Amino acid sequence: MSRPSPPRRSPLPPRWDAAGRPGAPGATPPVGPVETGLLAQLAPAVVPQVHWLPGGGAVRILEGGPPEGAHSTVVFLHGRGNAATHWFPYLTALARHHRVLALDLPGFGQSTPADVHVRSAEDAVRFFTAPVEEALGLVAPGPVSVVGHSLGGLVALELALRGAVPVERLVLVDAMGLGPEMPRASRLFFRAGPERLARNLGPWAMARMLPPPPTPLGEKLGQLGYELLSVPGGRPEAAQAFNALVPLTGPLLHRRERLGEVKVPVLLIWGERDETLPVSLADEAARHLPLARVLRVACGHSPQLEHPERVLPELKAFLDAEPSRP
Repeated sequence: MSRPSPPRRSPLPPRWDAAGRPGAPGATPPVGPVETGLLAQLAPAVVPQVHWLPGGGAVRILEGGPPEGAHSTVVFLHGRGNAATHWFPYLTALARHHRVLALDLPGFGQSTPADVHVRSAEDAVRFFTAPVEEALGLVAPGPVSVVGHSLGGLVALELALRGAVPVERLVLVDAMGLGPEMPRASRLFFRAGPERLARNLGPWAMARMLPPPPTPLGEKLGQLGYELLSVPGGRPEAAQAFNALVPLTGPLLHRRERLGEVKVPVLLIWGERDETLPVSLADEAARHLPLARVLRVACGHSPQLEHPERVLPELKAFLDAEPSRP
């Protein structure tokens, strides 16, 4: 007897087996207590929905916004090891006037790994980008503004270059994909596996290694980060794809030579003390992007979490500005 087809969307986390078929029990990590608490605070303005994709697999999206008259649709894409919930302060602030869609990238959070056999860096780009592209085609067929951090920044840039998703504004926060540079220490950290390190070292040591912002919300998001990293079994498919993007030696995959193709306004937000992706990447990218400006923040790799009081007003102003064209 064949398994019945799943609903197109569900508030529950997806369950799938090794063949990618929905319905198998217990194959994804549960939503942990820290994330459960943050999701409860987001509701009812922002709620999680799981969308089953026609091409296979599922993507969880935190969705919210005013019942009518939204200024625009804003898509949020997180970095490695995180999930859509990491955009908590931005979802609560922007959902009053914008439609917000924060996605778990493939293989992270409650989204299934993409059905892509990763043999190269370009395969890895498809692993992370194709399901996002398909999901947005279902839930946001009109123009969108895309905000991406780190790995999510690479996916955001790729969406703008591929053109299937009508991107009207782009916000790249300490984003991958802008150039080949990454210090060797960061490459070794990623190759060792943040997920494995979190499980082996425990929350105290990880907080020393990756200190959260010294605020109540920052501490909570730091706890969320540990909870997401330390899931049993890790994120093997996503980690393999990420490692294809970040080799131990040689250049990272990047799109520097194609940045001139991005004709929409771009806001580059960068931590001046980022030791993973140096701020020089933002300065160089701004010289190639026709409609870009750089916001430097006195912090490390995650200005959106380290200094939301600086980033959020700039982001709001950028999203609400009248578009300009060359």
